[in-house]
Amino acid sequence: MTEAQPLTSDGLVRILFGAGAFQMLNAGCELGLFRLLRDRPGATAPQIMTGLGLQARPVQILLLGTTALGLTIREGDRYDNSDLVESLFQTGSWDIIDDLVEFQQKITGPASLDFVPSLRSNTNVGLRTVPGDEADLYRRIAGNPEMEKLFFRCMKSWSSLSNPILVANAQLTRVRRVLDVGGGDAVNSIALAEANIGVQFTVLDLPGAVSIARDTIAERGLGDRIDVVEGDMFAEPFPSGHDCVLFANQLVIWSPDQNRELLRKAHAALPDGGQVLIFNAMSDDSGDGPLYAALDNVYFATLPNSHSMIYHWAQYEEWLVDAGFRDVFRRPGTTWTPHGVIGAVK
Repeated sequence: MTEAQPLTSDGLVRILFGAGAFQMLNAGCELGLFRLLRDRPGATAPQIMTGLGLQARPVQILLLGTTALGLTIREGDRYDNSDLVESLFQTGSWDIIDDLVEFQQKITGPASLDFVPSLRSNTNVGLRTVPGDEADLYRRIAGNPEMEKLFFRCMKSWSSLSNPILVANAQLTRVRRVLDVGGGDAVNSIALAEANIGVQFTVLDLPGAVSIARDTIAERGLGDRIDVVEGDMFAEPFPSGHDCVLFANQLVIWSPDQNRELLRKAHAALPDGGQVLIFNAMSDDSGDGPLYAALDNVYFATLPNSHSMIYHWAQYEEWLVDAGFRDVFRRPGTTWTPHGVIGAVK
């Protein structure tokens, strides 16, 4: 259970001007402020003006915003990245943050303006910000190559944050072959394959995603261990011959009835003793957090599918039992993202 802190006036300001706070972060990323301070710690405002190619007024606005938010630190007339930002550079994580910010700016941001209409109509109204007439984001971006490229690049970065939780909690020591349903560009199968040398994987997804997956798998030299299969997870039975079915960041996309359908298909495809694993962000059963899941639901409410959302742990447990699985288990992560693994045995 997540215990929310009492709201203060400063907290209210951060909410009221939340869009502005994000734009300060985005500007610092897009204009190169944080990278400049990484390379030139203690830079002055005139040096930052020169480095970023900006005039005095924009730099004053930018530095006031990033410093008030704690992204940068001012000592006298000199500026540095905050300890957190610097630590992200030191651990090699800043490129990931750059991608996540770009995702929020270019994909989530435009659709988020349709959050209230999406709630009122109980469907993903924000999808209208993406050209096309398909009913979900994934089929629609297939007709928009540049957006599709951006989407999968950013999804890879999201996965880079959460995949250590998947790798630590999948526990594939007794598994021979995993079916990665909706496996996208194979980022999850690749992470698991590199951590579980004796296990084979099959990525099942739509043609556009599978095409990207083939290239990614080849780049990592895993073509002998990861196969790809084109297919619609709802339209066809799952491929046989697997003793584990993985839904990684998939069951947040679909409705409860669709999730039950997918879990029933997994149950039908598995042998006795086979297991199903569900990996994605989870919300608390208590319904009051965590904050990450609560705010990320703006994206899920407006864009991916008409019924997308971050579900409670207990909802997955209910669907697994309904599909015929037994011995349900939870394996929550321990990092700042609310990801975890929930699974069961046939």
